[in-house]
Amino acid sequence: MTEPNSPFRLDGKTVLISGAGGGIGQSLVKTFREAGASVIGADREAAMLDGLDLAGSVLFDQADPKATRAAITAYLATHGAPDAVVSNAGFTRAEHFGQVDDDVWASELAINLNGAYAMTDPIVSAMAARGRGNLVFISSVNALAHFGNPAYSAAKAGLVAYAKAIAVERGAESIRANVICPGSVRTPAWDHRLAADPTLLDNVLPHYPLGRMVLPSEVANAALFYCSDAASGITGTVLPVDAGLTAGNLRFVDEVLRGK
Repeated sequence: MTEPNSPFRLDGKTVLISGAGGGIGQSLVKTFREAGASVIGADREAAMLDGLDLAGSVLFDQADPKATRAAITAYLATHGAPDAVVSNAGFTRAEHFGQVDDDVWASELAINLNGAYAMTDPIVSAMAARGRGNLVFISSVNALAHFGNPAYSAAKAGLVAYAKAIAVERGAESIRANVICPGSVRTPAWDHRLAADPTLLDNVLPHYPLGRMVLPSEVANAALFYCSDAASGITGTVLPVDAGLTAGNLRFVDEVLRGK
């Protein structure tokens, strides 16, 4: 736990977290609450937010950008802009090009890019009018290199470009925007895959220099840093939280050079 005067504290701050009911989202809520923030949880249904320590909620399906923008605009009209936003909601089917068609491509971009834009764009405008604000986008290592999921990857790479645009064009209004790119995160979303194939991690983990997947709390800690005064001079950056995946090709080293 951080000390009361620590630059990592968020006492008196309000943070909106999308996808708050998911595996990473729940960890984000917990981490930000422990740092003193009031958290507004956003997700598709109220039941997805049950049991979370929230100061409020806003409901929308990010797959529908128009409805997302309308819900956020209504929230802003009543409550004003939060101090920070963690744009975390997202979804993918884990596909390769042979499984992608126009409908799959459109749906992946709608949820992961267009919906994220629709959610944050009204907030950015409200933050600019106020003269301060902070945004963190949860992207993916798929935005930095290709690991499958081509439609999802394109959408997540778009988030990087969008965040940099905010950082550059809105910096004069004291708005910061940064991106976190997680690798494989050990959330309940893996449970059904591991139940179907208990040996799955034997193929996954050799790609990671740390020999493990990332924990949701590690993603949340990075987001907390970006939203805190400890990162007050940082904007437009991309931070991999990936157990070393994008640092290099460990499997190549092991199999080609070490001969394992």
